[in-house]
Amino acid sequence: MIHSVTRTLAAAATALVVALPLAAYSQGEGLTIKSATGDHVFTVDVVDTPETRAKGLMNVHELAPDAGMLFDFKEERPVAFWMMNTFIPLDMLFITADGTIKNIHVNAVPHDKTSIPSDGPVQYVLEVPGGRTVELGIEAGDSVVHSRIQ
Repeated sequence: MIHSVTRTLAAAATALVVALPLAAYSQGEGLTIKSATGDHVFTVDVVDTPETRAKGLMNVHELAPDAGMLFDFKEERPVAFWMMNTFIPLDMLFITADGTIKNIHVNAVPHDKTSIPSDGPVQYVLEVPGGRTVELGIEAGDSVVHSRIQ
């Protein structure tokens, strides 16, 4: 009986561990980008610790068109990203503390180790599927609305 319970608990724990990475990219908070072409809503996960920011979207093989990840650095500063261990192209939106998109890097190449910098200090970086900003007409100067952004 104890072995059966132990096996059931182990199986449940394994299922939870396997499901967590999937859930982390399918559920999240709403984020809106206000642009000349309209309001564009994304569901994002927020990462705000050195460990979670370092992992980001590494090892993710799919991302819904309206999904993304918001990196919060908790203060404005110059930042740079790279695509090591990232399997899908991404657009990176570099955002100031007040929610203004400072610059956008479109279609960052998977596995590329080249540094992708912000054009000056930013507090946030939003990663969305590669090419989405062009498809939606999102540009530098547009604004981002999210519960983290004042």
